[in-house]
Amino acid sequence: MTTLQATATRAPEAPAAVETGGRPPARRYATGHRVALSLLAVVLAATVGFDAATRADVHRTQIPLVAADHRLDAATATLASTVSAAVATGHLRDQRRASVAHARSTITATEQQLGATLQTSGLQAFGIATLQDCIGGVNGARSAEGSSDLPGTDSSLTGASAVCLSSEGSSSGLAFPFDFPDPSVLSVGSRYYAFSTNSVTGNVQVIESPDLVHWTALGDALPALPGWAQPGRTWAPSVLQLGSAFVLFYTVDLASNGVQCISEATAAQPQGPYVDASGGPLVCQLAGDGSIDPSPFVGADGTPYLAWMSYGTQGQPSTLWSQQLSPDGTALAPGTAPTALLRPSESWQHGYIEGPDMVLSGGHYVLFYSAADWRTSDYAIGSAACAGPLGPCTQASGQPVLASQGGIAGPGGPSVFTDASGNLWLAFHAWLPGYVGYPNSRMLFLRRITITDGVPRIGP
Repeated sequence: MTTLQATATRAPEAPAAVETGGRPPARRYATGHRVALSLLAVVLAATVGFDAATRADVHRTQIPLVAADHRLDAATATLASTVSAAVATGHLRDQRRASVAHARSTITATEQQLGATLQTSGLQAFGIATLQDCIGGVNGARSAEGSSDLPGTDSSLTGASAVCLSSEGSSSGLAFPFDFPDPSVLSVGSRYYAFSTNSVTGNVQVIESPDLVHWTALGDALPALPGWAQPGRTWAPSVLQLGSAFVLFYTVDLASNGVQCISEATAAQPQGPYVDASGGPLVCQLAGDGSIDPSPFVGADGTPYLAWMSYGTQGQPSTLWSQQLSPDGTALAPGTAPTALLRPSESWQHGYIEGPDMVLSGGHYVLFYSAADWRTSDYAIGSAACAGPLGPCTQASGQPVLASQGGIAGPGGPSVFTDASGNLWLAFHAWLPGYVGYPNSRMLFLRRITITDGVPRIGP
């Protein structure tokens, strides 16, 4: 058989039924699918396990983060408290520095004044030793003040007061021979309390006497000022007693812009300490360039009022005002408005009045006030007759009721009060002749006063 025949007679080969390995395709695909699913299951299991582990790690990480967050909140609160305390401490520090600075200038002026008296006055009348004792007391006050010992300063001034009075003489009515401007005297039972503009002993000076002759310095009646007030700038205090409560009114500069305004503080006893918890001033006529010299008084029907002064701007003169107070004296009465009492009209006033003090005597309302430039010997005290607590008031024409004379120069800051026997007194400050103007001291003087048919007469 030829090769060609062998080729023709060989049966044709069947299509390839298997590939390498000999497995049918369907079985191969099923097996691959199972493998893939197994791999996917492993991957998913690993992923789930990893996710669980990750979650556990995150949870473990969050625990210290939450704790740290709590610590941060606590630290923030502590920081806020510390900042608040630092601000408060700063206000107190500023107030103390201002008081100390003013104390130094006041004591220096008193030393100079007394030293000049020692050299030039009639020494034979009271003796060199007396003046030296007076100056020694003032030096003691300086030493205590230099150590920030305000109680020691009070004690030294109190101890020196009697000998200093004897050296200066008291025929003019001199009562307290140290810087005590813008005085106000309050009679409570058998005791008398006098308040004054900030000086040696703090924001509001307060002294006490059993007889209007011997005075004891009690220190600062208003130890702390509200946060909106500027330290070392407190003026012309006056106290209103309503039952067993006492309300202190005073002038203070706004810390924000220096404008002078009026605030109030309360206490359970006349000498304080008074607390001012206000968030802003009681009276502040910004359009009138500020409000100063508050003076409370009580009308015939028992209603309290407040008198004060505004500077006046834009061609308006200085003006004395009055407005009704709330029954407890701590606010202006709702629905009321300030009423103008008086403006300068006399030539001796030089276009300026301030320091009002209204008194009811014998059924007559009499308004006392200061006028002219306080830094000069032209400063004086005038009076006006008023129809009621809100006026209108008619100014006494002619001359002031008290002007510069022997023993006093530039009297001002009037305050009328009644003693335990029912007698009227006028408290005021004045320079000593020859020692007019800052930094000399404006000392406290007391004189008897009578008011007949609304007309005041001041004794020598």
